[in-house]
Amino acid sequence: MRTRLFISVLALVALTISTAAAQSTYKAPKTPDGVPDLQGTYLTTSATPLERPANLGAKEFYTDAELVDVRKAAAARQAANDERDPGVHYDVDQFALTSTASGTVPFNRTSLVVGPTGRVPATLASATAKANAARADQQLHQWDGPENRGIAERCIYWGFEGPPMTPGGYNGNLQIAQGPGYVAIMQEMIHDVRIIPTDNRKHLDLSVKQYFGDSVGHWEGDTLVVDTTNFNDRPPLGRNTGEQLHVVERFTRTAADTVMYQFTVTDPTVWEQSWSGEFPLGRMKTQIYEYACQEGNYGMRNILSGARAAEKEAAAKK
Repeated sequence: MRTRLFISVLALVALTISTAAAQSTYKAPKTPDGVPDLQGTYLTTSATPLERPANLGAKEFYTDAELVDVRKAAAARQAANDERDPGVHYDVDQFALTSTASGTVPFNRTSLVVGPTGRVPATLASATAKANAARADQQLHQWDGPENRGIAERCIYWGFEGPPMTPGGYNGNLQIAQGPGYVAIMQEMIHDVRIIPTDNRKHLDLSVKQYFGDSVGHWEGDTLVVDTTNFNDRPPLGRNTGEQLHVVERFTRTAADTVMYQFTVTDPTVWEQSWSGEFPLGRMKTQIYEYACQEGNYGMRNILSGARAAEKEAAAKK
């Protein structure tokens, strides 16, 4: 436990130092009530992988020239894939369903996860066993009813909405709005909204569990710090994590068009130590748009009605 606590403190200190460096070069404008103004619409898309490719070892940053080469190589791979599959296919670009449709913010890190390895710590054996058991149960009962289908498929939430937020596959945009004592973050994907009080109040009683947890914020200089606990057993971060998940987020406006987003994740039932990540949110010059999740979605109905038909057919044969 001491080791986990020590590593957690180190992760938070590292993020604090990075944030302080950003603050020294830019001073954010203030809202009428005197706190840093983070308001606007932002991109969350990124070309940077969550974890560092193994061949990069301990290399945390690309040079500007290296970053250009990396992006060229990625574009070449995509072009090669398109050439190998010249047939008729669903054109995701037509409907802006690509991770880079809205653009990406230049970022020289080799991974979103920070630190010497640039990787999420290994999962505890007990957590892996729990996830495998849940996955096996899902395979057996996935056609039983709508409650057995995936959370995203049921339009309850998408995993990258957070906390912690991570770059999504598409519709990776959000809007930040502020009022006295509150900050609201609305995601374009499904239009979920987190309303975060910034008076450093106590968390809800531990008996209250929520998909997005209970977020409480406060200001440290020009940085909004958001502490989230009280997750239920199916939080956005994934099947492995659960009710002991604890996320600390930091939002710092580092330029007129950029907010640096940083997070530290702790769950002693999943990982032996905390881990941290960061990526920039880039200001957009447009609004976010309505996201229609279930409208016109015949997949759920067809899947379940097909399963019932198969069951009826099997029963008739008996």
